[in-house]
Amino acid sequence: MAYLRTADDLHHFVAPTATLPPKKRGFFHRLFDAMVEGRRHSAEREIASFLEGNGKFLNDDAEREIERILSSSTPL
Repeated sequence: MAYLRTADDLHHFVAPTATLPPKKRGFFHRLFDAMVEGRRHSAEREIASFLEGNGKFLNDDAEREIERILSSSTPL
């Protein structure tokens, strides 16, 4: 008779992940995260200032204009 291993058979041999120490993030990973967070804050400030100057409503036209501004390669 053949024996087929399943995932249920293997769960007893795997160490629980709660006992493993958390991995420390490397320098470049933290640097990249900081750069992404800075860009996100910058984009949020630009959107807020755009909406402040254009009636404070987010409609289809405003959304298209915001997308055009944020996707342009030249800073305003």
